Amino acid sequence: MEDEGPEDSSGDEGGSMDGVEPTPGDPSASSHHASKPPTGEELRMIKDAVNLFQSSSFKLQVDALLPNVRPSTKDSRKAPLERFLHALRSHLISMRAVEPQNPVLAAQALAKQGIAVPFALPHPTEEAKWKVGFEPPSDVNIVGSWANQICVKRKEGVPFTVDVTIEMPDSLFQEKDYLDSRYFHKRSFYLAVVARSLSTSLDVDTFYQSALGDPRLTILALLPRKGRIVVNTAFEFAHPTSGSQNDFSKAHTEVHIIPVISSSNPMPLSRLSPSHANVRLPGKSSTGAQPTPLYNTNILLATYPKLSLLTTNALKRLSPAFSDAYALLRIWANQRGYGEGPICVRGFQGKGCWWSEVLGLVVLGEEPTDVNKANVRKPLGKGLSSYQLFRAALDVLARQDFAQKAVYVKSTNGHKYSPDEYTSHHSAVFVDSTSTLNLLADVPSTSLGMLRVDANETLERLNTSSESDNIFAQLFLNDQTRLFKRCDAVIRVDLTRASKKQSAYELVEYGSSENALLAAISQTLQRGLGDRVQAIGIFHPSSKTCSVSEAHSPLLSTIYIGLIYNSENAFRLVDHGPPAGEHDSEASRLFRQLWGEKAELRRFKDGRITESVVWEVKTSDDRAFIPVAIVQHLLRYHFGIPINVIHNPQNYFDAKLRLPDEVSKIFQASGSSSGFKSALTAFDGLVKSLKSLGDQIPLVLASVSPTSEYLRYASALGPVPIPQSAYLALPDSYRYLPMFDVNLEFEKSTKWPDDIRAVQKVKLALLEAIATALLSANKIVRASVCTADYPGSTAQQGPSLEVYTAEGWMFSMRIWYDREATLLERLSTSPRTPVGQLGPTAVDPREQREAQQALEIHTRQFIHAPRHHRAVANLAHRFIAYPGTVRLAKRWLAAHWLLGTHVSAEAIEIISARPFLVSGAVLPGDSSGIPRSKERGFALVLEFLRDWKPEEPIFVPIYENGTPSSEPTVVAVSSKQGVWTISTSEDKNGRMWTSGGPDAIAARRIRAIAKEACKILHGTDIDSLNVERLFAHPTDDYDVLIELNPMVLPRYYQSVTADSSAWSEDRTNPREDDAIPRPGFDPAWLLFQDLQATYSDTLKFFYDVYGGHHIGAIWLPIVSGVRPFRVMGGFSSTPVAQDQKSSERSKGTVVLNKQAVLDEIERLGTGLIKKVEVRERS
Repeated sequence: MEDEGPEDSSGDEGGSMDGVEPTPGDPSASSHHASKPPTGEELRMIKDAVNLFQSSSFKLQVDALLPNVRPSTKDSRKAPLERFLHALRSHLISMRAVEPQNPVLAAQALAKQGIAVPFALPHPTEEAKWKVGFEPPSDVNIVGSWANQICVKRKEGVPFTVDVTIEMPDSLFQEKDYLDSRYFHKRSFYLAVVARSLSTSLDVDTFYQSALGDPRLTILALLPRKGRIVVNTAFEFAHPTSGSQNDFSKAHTEVHIIPVISSSNPMPLSRLSPSHANVRLPGKSSTGAQPTPLYNTNILLATYPKLSLLTTNALKRLSPAFSDAYALLRIWANQRGYGEGPICVRGFQGKGCWWSEVLGLVVLGEEPTDVNKANVRKPLGKGLSSYQLFRAALDVLARQDFAQKAVYVKSTNGHKYSPDEYTSHHSAVFVDSTSTLNLLADVPSTSLGMLRVDANETLERLNTSSESDNIFAQLFLNDQTRLFKRCDAVIRVDLTRASKKQSAYELVEYGSSENALLAAISQTLQRGLGDRVQAIGIFHPSSKTCSVSEAHSPLLSTIYIGLIYNSENAFRLVDHGPPAGEHDSEASRLFRQLWGEKAELRRFKDGRITESVVWEVKTSDDRAFIPVAIVQHLLRYHFGIPINVIHNPQNYFDAKLRLPDEVSKIFQASGSSSGFKSALTAFDGLVKSLKSLGDQIPLVLASVSPTSEYLRYASALGPVPIPQSAYLALPDSYRYLPMFDVNLEFEKSTKWPDDIRAVQKVKLALLEAIATALLSANKIVRASVCTADYPGSTAQQGPSLEVYTAEGWMFSMRIWYDREATLLERLSTSPRTPVGQLGPTAVDPREQREAQQALEIHTRQFIHAPRHHRAVANLAHRFIAYPGTVRLAKRWLAAHWLLGTHVSAEAIEIISARPFLVSGAVLPGDSSGIPRSKERGFALVLEFLRDWKPEEPIFVPIYENGTPSSEPTVVAVSSKQGVWTISTSEDKNGRMWTSGGPDAIAARRIRAIAKEACKILHGTDIDSLNVERLFAHPTDDYDVLIELNPMVLPRYYQSVTADSSAWSEDRTNPREDDAIPRPGFDPAWLLFQDLQATYSDTLKFFYDVYGGHHIGAIWLPIVSGVRPFRVMGGFSSTPVAQDQKSSERSKGTVVLNKQAVLDEIERLGTGLIKKVEVRERS
């Protein structure tokens, strides 16, 4: 009864659109008729493609996808399967009967023949007064999706499923067989006899498979016989021997044998309602027995396959688009883990019939009851397209809370049991159209919450997507089971360490200890987390097959708990319970029972005294960890699972954004508070000091605009001040003092000159006046006015004022004069005067070039940088996880020697905003698609960097604040320096932050390491995550590796691989100039810049700006090989050796003098470089 979803889009089978035959409406299919006008039918199809689908291209993609996810219709593949099915039926109905006997003795007899009987709980005993037997099935049918021709390809190359029901004769059963698992025992024996016969008579391999590990749902899987190969953790299938009579492997199918019972069986259906108790436990009276709704549902399930077949067939006839809509819905569901596979959402294995009933609810409507008469769902039009049916089904899944409102699909004869029967005994209710059973009886409400979130997110994407978004791939092709990009927190739990034992009732009701444990975990977490989360998902591999010699498949050892946070409540510090006046009430008892020793009576500021749970935190990282801490506490307290086997990588990621503990202690000893808030407080204090200067400066200060990443929560490491009193006590490797860039704007005045050089002198005078005023008012400790980089030039960056505060913060202030851009533009666009003809007013070409560069810097520094800063700061306040996402992305890029050297900080800040924004629109604030943890945001950024092709421009609406905007048309413009094009509404060309890099080499390297990082990150679905591997940089690809002396690097303490021995030496002889802090001084970065400027035509360099003590380099391909000698060749060269010259034409040729270049580098870095290592790459 189960069907399939698509393979991964990267697979060989069915994942590609290549080779698909042209479909109606495809222009390429009728290009030779281009001269003819379209017919009426073609016009109607074109109109339908636009009106009935997302877009015309979307329809073409759907039409191309569907044939690739369905079984082959070739006779050469179907004929062997049909022959085998005929042979199977003939064999089943001709099997010999087995005389009734005691169940234990019967199982022992089969065990001697290598066949185990998968008895359910409670196991039968030798004292049993009933017997098991076997008679040939009274009917054999093909049911499920294969019979209805709606089956869909599953992921991971898993074969299609052909479900074959064998109807057990009524003579084998008695009226009381619904009690104490007697029916399940007889079913298990019947299946074991069939397994023994097929194993020895037909050329097939036989296996047991139990959905959700429940022995009551065991089926027999038949595979063509040959050596089995494992295709994933959950499935096995075989390749048959060539020429075998039963070789149906070409059909890419496996056959499932499902025992069922007829509608006329002796067991009364009235005794199988959810309220009946049908298991008598030792020591319990029949009057006090608890209802067994799941147990009863599993018996009713044996009557359902044929009814489901007929219902689905009727829906196909009623709605022509049903089959295609069902295929789209199953593909969408399987790509998100609602089926079988290595990572699945708990409860949906074997639920193929439920998805068809969801579409049935859309087509048929809802059955009115006394409770929902006023709000009953009406049927939709039967002529809807497949896409419209698919969207309507998603709307049902997104809006319907099956735990709060029961659903009864429209039935011909009404429903058998009253609504109270279902709602009182099931956590979620969805009764099928035949009124046979509640299809969601065994699905946890947490899994339904995850399904609701996924459906909501899909609808949001459909509603907000633009033409440039590949929404089709997001819906149907991309694998969405990767937990780190799907959930805000992923927690790995080792179930083997659970010490709590389930009660006898729980074991019988849920079918196994594993199911009972997971059901209790789901309920407990839902109670404990409450409105802190939008959804809780329990993920694990689907049930494995096992040999027929084994009664049960192996138990689950590991599960993953995924949380999707509610940002408003996820990180609150207190959970409130009942008030103190109700201390002895049932509510108080349940509250204390849930929280254990964590629950306590507390008085609050408003005078209330309530039962409460308070979560103690010291840092913002601790607060972000509260939901995970709740899960750890509940699993330890209720199930005895030790906290050390409940893994979450958040602490490991947090450690990458913090300084080492020994470093933090030294900085804390200085007495100054560090972090972003302290830096912003210092900035606010500086602004107040500047505003208070008044008449002490000649012009009125209009605004102070920060542009530093430290003042927008975006630097990889938090800012740390260094007071002058503490500076001497620090080792050299601790002495980096970050500088915060600030722009000053004065009110407009006519006193400004119209000469660019004079403007720079006025700026110097203003900055000197500000410095003098601040020092005289004791607002700062030290001030330094810095002139232009090149005296006499047009001052590309302009003069600046560096201010050192008493708390140890350093600010660098520059003045923005709005007419400066006009003056630079006028200078840079003046007609050039030939060299040698310069007059008094002529423009020097060199000066003109410098003016052009200065104009670019001016535009970036004074126009775009403040805008960008405000936009990023706004995102940091709107989205709680955005700052952490940016910081992790920067730390990761820096650890791989790319940030700052090849990728600007602003570019990665814009890219990191993509998971939080949609092209042309902004998702709702409560959207589940918006990450609420930095780990999830980081995973999405990595995935984007892995898939993004540099030639494809992107648009990110970082300047829009909830208002959709039209996406501008952007053309990718590649240059030698930069190949990325990142457009915003303020930078439509997309080159402001990427014109200097990354180039093609760096862009390819980013994609390569992002691909490996995604493998590591998504590998946590199977194994525990090693965060260190994410930030460990491979150096095998470098031709030259320059090792620096870490003890003289002021930023070394920030390195991801910092060694404490570098700063452990006692500093007993400090130099005299050590007493003066040097803001922004980083000799390793200065060396890198010198090397890059000197050898840009020879080598490409890579370096970690956060304390890296290695510089990697690769030889540029352009300098490899032999070339003719020429003056000013651009690189150090040496004549070709005599033995390398093959002819007279080789005279005067040179090659790169690599050793001379390396010697020059070593001399240039004297005092910094420890050694230069040359590597030979294979």
